[in-house]
Formats: sequence, C-alpha cells, structure tokens
Amino acid sequence: MHYVKTNLLLLAGLIDLVLSRPGQTVFSSSGTEIMTESQWNFDDLPSVNSTSHLVFGTVDSLLQHWPNTRYRNGMYHGHTIIPATIPVGTLLYHGTSREIVPDVPEWVATDPEHSFLFCRTLSKSSGCWQLTMVTSRPLKVLHFDGSSAAKMLGGPMDTQDLTLWGKVRPEWTFREKERIVELCKWGQPYGLDGFLRMEMNFEIMLCDFSSGVQTVSFLNLAPTRGGPPKWNPPPKEDLRAQLSPSHPPPSSPMFYATVYRVMESGSWHNHFPGDTRIELDYSRLISLYDTATFPSLQSSRFNKKRLEHRLDGISGDDANMLQARIKKALTGNAQGSGVNWKVLMRVITNRYAERLEVLQYILNSTDPAIRDANSTVQVAHRHVRSILTPYTLYSATPPTNNNDLPKGGYPWASPVFELCATTHTTYMEGAEFLSLLTPSEVLILDSIKGVTKEICRVLVGIWAEGMEYGLADPTDKKPPTAFEHSAEIIGRWSKKVENLMAWLDWSHWLRCRPACSYEEMCYLPTWPFLYSKRPFPKADYSQDIDGEGPDESNWADPQPMCIRRVEPFVDEEIMQ
Repeated sequence: MHYVKTNLLLLAGLIDLVLSRPGQTVFSSSGTEIMTESQWNFDDLPSVNSTSHLVFGTVDSLLQHWPNTRYRNGMYHGHTIIPATIPVGTLLYHGTSREIVPDVPEWVATDPEHSFLFCRTLSKSSGCWQLTMVTSRPLKVLHFDGSSAAKMLGGPMDTQDLTLWGKVRPEWTFREKERIVELCKWGQPYGLDGFLRMEMNFEIMLCDFSSGVQTVSFLNLAPTRGGPPKWNPPPKEDLRAQLSPSHPPPSSPMFYATVYRVMESGSWHNHFPGDTRIELDYSRLISLYDTATFPSLQSSRFNKKRLEHRLDGISGDDANMLQARIKKALTGNAQGSGVNWKVLMRVITNRYAERLEVLQYILNSTDPAIRDANSTVQVAHRHVRSILTPYTLYSATPPTNNNDLPKGGYPWASPVFELCATTHTTYMEGAEFLSLLTPSEVLILDSIKGVTKEICRVLVGIWAEGMEYGLADPTDKKPPTAFEHSAEIIGRWSKKVENLMAWLDWSHWLRCRPACSYEEMCYLPTWPFLYSKRPFPKADYSQDIDGEGPDESNWADPQPMCIRRVEPFVDEEIMQ
C-alpha cells in the first residue's frame, strides 16, 4: 500500500509539472509517456524517428505468416525476439530417410505437409519416414520473428546472429547444421527446448527429442517420387551447391501438388490470430525498434525503406544490451499486467483497417453513384463522422461565425481528438496500473498510443475541417462553403489518408488485386519458392551468390500473386 501511495504522490507531482510547464513531454514513473494538452495539436505530426508504428506492426503480426513474409527482416519481422511456449498435447512432425529418432538437435514442423518435404527415400524399394510426436510438457522456446528460417542473405537471420555472437555473421547464413547446434548450446543454461522460426510455414529447432516430447507414430510413407533424387553437383563448390541437394529439380506433377500443399498449410496462419498452437509472452518481448534501448540502429535506418532495415549497424554496446535483455527475459520472474496485448491491438486494427481503405476508395472513386466533387466531399465526411460517433462530444462544435475560426488547427475539436486517441488506453495511465507493466509492456503501450494518436489526428482533422465548412447540415438554401473548394479538399484529404496508410503499412491492405479465382490462392513469395514470372515454384539461390542478383519482383520486394492450387499447375513446356 505504501508503494501505491508513493506512486500516486509521484503522479500528482507530474500532473502539477504538466500544468506548470505546458508543451513539455512528461513520462510516468514506469517510463510511459503522459499525454499533455499541448499534444492534441492537429499540426503535430509523428517524429521522423518515431517507431511506434513499427513496434505496433511487429506485435500485432506475430505468428502471422503473411506479414512476416512481406517484411522478412524489417518492421513485422527480424526485429523481434520473444519467449514462447508450446502447450502440452501439440503435435510436431519430422520427416527423415531413416527410422531413427534423432539424438542430436533437428528440425520439426508444426504441420505435416511441411515436414513431408523432408520425408525422403534411400532406395527405390523403400519408402520415407515421418515421425509424429506430441508435447508431454510445455516446451520453452524462443521465437525469432520474420522469415527467420529463410536461407537468404539480407537480414532474415540477423537476430539469431546477435543472440549467439553479438554481431551479424552473413557467412553463417547457410550453415544450418552448425547453427542449430550452437543455438541449442547457447539456450541450455536458460532451459530452452528449442527455437521457433518461419519460412514456408513455422518450424521448431528442437534441441532434445528425448525431453518433453513423446512418439505418437513413426510411419513408413509412400514418397512423392520413387528412388533417391539424382544430383550432379557443379564442379566448383559454392553456396548454391550446399543448398541444391536439399531441393532437387522437380520431376513430376505430384511434386508440384506436394509443394502447393505446403504453401497452403502456411497460408492457414496468414492472418490473425496466426498460429494458435503457440503461446507468446508479450510481457517479455524484445524489439530492436525500441529506440531508447537500441539507439544505434536509429541512424542506420534513417531514410531507408522498411525492407532495407537491417541490424548489421548495431553498436557493440547495444548488442551487449540485447544479450542482457534476452537473458533477463528468459530468467526474470516479472508477471506483467495481465493485459491481452494481442487482442487489444487487434481491436484497434479491426476498428480502422477496412474503414481507412473505404475512405481512400471514396476519395479516389470513379463510382458513378458519387457524381461529382461536391458529392465526394459529402460522402467522405459522412463516412468519417460515422466512424467518430463514439467520440464526438456534444460540446465540440465549431464557431458559428466563419470570421471567428482560428487560423490553423482546430482547438475546439481537441477534446474529440484526445478521446478518440486515448479511449483504449486511458485506464492504464493510473500510477497503480503503470507499476504493474514490464518494460516490454511499456513499449507496447506507447506504440498503441502513438498509432491511435496519428489515426485520430488525421480522421478528427478531416471531420473538424468538414464541420467548419458546414458539411454537417447542408441545405439547399445554404449549401456548405466546402462546395466552393471541393476539388482542393478532396486532394488534401486524399493525401492525408494515403500518408497515414503508408505510415501504418498494415498487411491487411496487401492482397491480390483483383481477387484470385476459386482455383487459385493468393501467394506472397517466400523462401524457397520465390517464383519466377512463370507460375511454378523456383528455388532462387542467387541472392549475392552468383552475381546475377535476386529476382527483384519476388525477393527484393515480394508482392502477392495468384497461383493455381489445383491442376494444371504448370504448362507442358515448363514440365519438360
């Protein structure tokens, strides 16, 4: 009780400080930012160094295949490390060529389609082997987000390198057998059973097949292709030669069907809630987008596209801090606040994702139902007004005389702005509640506050401008003054919405356009089937290996494409 009273007194002192020094940014005793009245200024854009949207995107998309494929080593992936648990009763799968349970660290898949790619034969007269196990106790794992199992240069494995060695080591990108051994050695003192990563689907680097798992079955299955794959390695040993034996050239339509089933199983976890078999501990999350903890990365990211965000620019001090944070996350006993951050962030994205997209459509529409610029302005404003109804205070009205309108900003609308931005988090601002938050939760909370503030700044700003232009109650006798500037207003609002959506960059807006037919699936290229321009799987190992460079349309900036999920997958010319 004494601790609570102390925090309440501290909060009271901070409030006095806010009132006596307007315009200053003040932080609570737990480090979270306290919003002041001056922060509800409609001209207050996010800082160019702000990462609230990046942290928000990271946390909101964890365990979802689609966003972690899109940004394999930036934003939604490759910048987050989080402890996770695989619950009792979870089935895991391991494809192999021998009926032998591994006695060394090996990989297991969360879906059997994925592991079946590694179910191989030793001779033409034998089948392949698929080991199915079940967790007999909760498995303690560490999750590296993004496409962290993609054997490609450019950043997907940066967090693993920093965890192990405190620096990025690209020469280890293809040394998977050694990597799994090193990771398991590193994790042993922390009681880790393995490491959770993602490529075509999610996988676990399991350290000990005799601890925490029991064999359910060990089946001799019919392989996709009879006999061992034929492979003639190139005369010169290079990185391509190390990879290709695991991915021999396809030889039958059944191979394609098998590959599509793997991609299909990964797509089951494309969007929220993601892979539900894995439980994440958000109270121990570590984000490399945390600028207060890892400031050296701020300059290396500046003015770069999100796909170019890397961790190779981290300083030695920050790398040491990362390893210390990981150790604390795996050994600490903090319980956290109990807030379901996953659900809270999904509430916010559900609330605004589609509505923003519809607003963008209205402002750029060629729909004949929206006949002219005047109609577009009215429809757009009513759309925004309807979104903001839970926050539109009766007392928030613009001056009745246009001459009384302030020059710049809408101070009369600030209470609506504040209510819109804080409604999901205001109860967390009390000192007693803040004292329960872990540093990871403080980071997540601040990201939510930053994102909702920017969304509401734009939407309430559009609403307020329309109100001042008389769009709330137009009549034939007194048409709104907005009609005198309709084209200009549409252009201004459209730009604001486009900038907001680009800043948020939610994966909800990344999809196949036009939508795929029933015989197709929308696919986002990922390792190892990056796809050429022709619609069939192509393992592209050319990233900085043979000088040819990656397929720019697939790896450098992956874009969704419609691919067939039923035969014919490929044409005869390709098959030959």
